[in-house]
Amino acid sequence: MSSKMGDTKLYTSPATELNSPEYIIREVYQALKAKGYDPITQLVGYILSGDPTYITSYNQARSLIRRLERDEILEELVSVYVQKIEKERR
Repeated sequence: MSSKMGDTKLYTSPATELNSPEYIIREVYQALKAKGYDPITQLVGYILSGDPTYITSYNQARSLIRRLERDEILEELVSVYVQKIEKERR
């Protein structure tokens, strides 16, 4: 075994991954797309207003999105966008 007995390992449970902003946004996006909505417009409407009716209930998308605070959604989206910009600069 290459790791030492005193080292701490990080365990990420599948339940944690299912509650991650990335997973939830991806699932909601796919549900909105499947129902024929413009996912970007609908997500912006939800983020600005907090009104869950902007999100379809198809595939539990509405209940998924409500697991996150709106600022968490915005933080995830800005983070991914900034990472893309940084990657393009290299």
